Amino acid sequence: MRGIRLDAKHVATALAVVLAMRAGANGAPGEAAALNLRAVFTGGATAGSSLEITLFRWPTDAERAPLIAALSAPPPQSVAPVSPAPGRGGRGGRGAAPSPPPSPLVRLEAAIKAAPTCGYIWGQGVTGYSIKYAWRAPSDEAADRIVLVTDRRLGAHASPPTLTGSRPAAAASGSAAERDFTVIEMRLDGKGTGVAKASLDANVIVDAAAKTLALEGYASAPTLLEVTR
Repeated sequence: MRGIRLDAKHVATALAVVLAMRAGANGAPGEAAALNLRAVFTGGATAGSSLEITLFRWPTDAERAPLIAALSAPPPQSVAPVSPAPGRGGRGGRGAAPSPPPSPLVRLEAAIKAAPTCGYIWGQGVTGYSIKYAWRAPSDEAADRIVLVTDRRLGAHASPPTLTGSRPAAAASGSAAERDFTVIEMRLDGKGTGVAKASLDANVIVDAAAKTLALEGYASAPTLLEVTR
């Protein structure tokens, strides 16, 4: 009986933690969330499924800088293999060519994992996605441009993943759709209604003018989510 009570206590504790996270426990007590959105998938096997997006705060420029720097670095150049120096008795040396440096997308993935959590995206289950990057265009216009980055690929917990559409061709450094993160870029009107697209269907770039991560070819990328307040 004691073992059964202990298991029940652990389950109750875990449930309390999940509910606290979903209620925004990572934000300051009594403080309103910086952003609350609801999004619905527009197609595929997940059409009609909803997500809740809660941002506790907008990260500072200093917090966003490592992610932008990781992707801004030039891709590693291929190095010609070096013939090993001959050893004793005419045998080849034991030295090996150094490993190539990580690609920008690999560096970006590492920077995302190391970034502080500033919000969560919740789906139908108890497994959520930590928001590690958030940016909002400073604009007085009616339309909002928002970029969010999660620490995992949307649908990564599904088997097989079902949220991806037509993936972009992989570049020399790999495709963003294959990395364990998701960049979400959305355009919202003055009422907070609009659409969101993701790196599941587009490559990730640095928008130098806006100083933010962004999706390449946003206009032509397929819509993943319809967003409302």
